[in-house]
Amino acid sequence: MRVPYDEMVREFVRVLTKHGITDEDAALSAKLFADASLEGVYTHGLNRFPKFIDSIKNGSVDVTKRAVLSASFGSLERWDGQQGPGNLNAYRAMERAIELAKEHTVGVVALKNTNHWMRPGNYGHLACDNDCIGILWTNTIPNMPAWGGTEAKLGNNPLVVSIPYEGGTVLVDVAMSMFSYGKLEKYKREGTMCPVDGGFDTKGNMTRDPAEILKTHQVLPIGYWKGSGLSLVLDLIAAMLSGGNTTHEVGSYPYETMLSQTFIAIDLSRFPDREALEAKVDATLKDLQSSTSIQEGVAVHYPGQGMQRTRAESLEKGVLVDPGIWAGVLEA
Repeated sequence: MRVPYDEMVREFVRVLTKHGITDEDAALSAKLFADASLEGVYTHGLNRFPKFIDSIKNGSVDVTKRAVLSASFGSLERWDGQQGPGNLNAYRAMERAIELAKEHTVGVVALKNTNHWMRPGNYGHLACDNDCIGILWTNTIPNMPAWGGTEAKLGNNPLVVSIPYEGGTVLVDVAMSMFSYGKLEKYKREGTMCPVDGGFDTKGNMTRDPAEILKTHQVLPIGYWKGSGLSLVLDLIAAMLSGGNTTHEVGSYPYETMLSQTFIAIDLSRFPDREALEAKVDATLKDLQSSTSIQEGVAVHYPGQGMQRTRAESLEKGVLVDPGIWAGVLEA
């Protein structure tokens, strides 16, 4: 079913207010959740909202706390999230990275002791809205085996890279696993297989069955050993820059909390050859889109382009929702 975007925002605000997030913070948090579903990232929009409320109830999210500056090193700052709401902390960290970039060309905010940031592509959009390249990532609980292992020792540590483009943001928003756990849960709920192998089953074989992967928690790293290595270095850099926890340390808590994240903004308006740079991006993207598609009737598109179409359709027709999850929000 579909729900008008404004109605979704209002319902989110209502529930957030009942759980102690009020005024501008409730409006921003609600918008971030709704924007995720608006652009088709349902796993981190409406579908993630009940888990966020649960994290408030179990105490892993403290609704009274917000990220605060803890140390400054010129264009790089350390912030302490104080276990506040992850999406509000992440939004403020990206805002501050942009402010630093406007002053120094490059701005970096390393955030510790924060919570799940929900849909990180929102913060990539924020960077581009301010004429900046955005590069950001987080660590997670241990939820992915290192390549060659069976126990979950790594996080699937999502990474976002965003580039401003007049035709729309170029946005890469990926976990280090082939599929996020939210996507696996979605496939399982719908009774569908993953389009490609996503992890290992109980017999140690690669499988497309999301139910089997959710049993073993042995998700497959992107690029096999390459994704495993990239996950590790992202984790270590986020922890080193912020002074916060590694995935290994996050695993000692009863819930996913006290995470480390990094936000980098690069101000393109500082470059004198800006028009030439824009022309390079435009030519490259148009060349990519001219590719011969392997699937008839489906054009090759750049990362983020499909989300633009979904956004326009959602604003016109309403946002697609899982009826059961939406009913739960209405009853909350």
